[in-house]
Amino acid sequence: MIHRDLFTVAHRLAELREEHRDLDQAIKLLIQAPQVDQLQVRRLKKRKLKLKDWITRLESEMIPDLDA
Repeated sequence: MIHRDLFTVAHRLAELREEHRDLDQAIKLLIQAPQVDQLQVRRLKKRKLKLKDWITRLESEMIPDLDA
């Protein structure tokens, strides 16, 4: 059961990282456009930060708790 949960978390992490990369690319393209839609850029950056928070949280969940 634990192995399956780790696989599920690892799979979700991969999805979130891919979306994070895609957003990064989209932001770069938007910024290079002649008419920059600042509102859209802000929304994408906010989403990217939210994804980074989720990624960090899931990564910390994958670290086993060690009883010292």
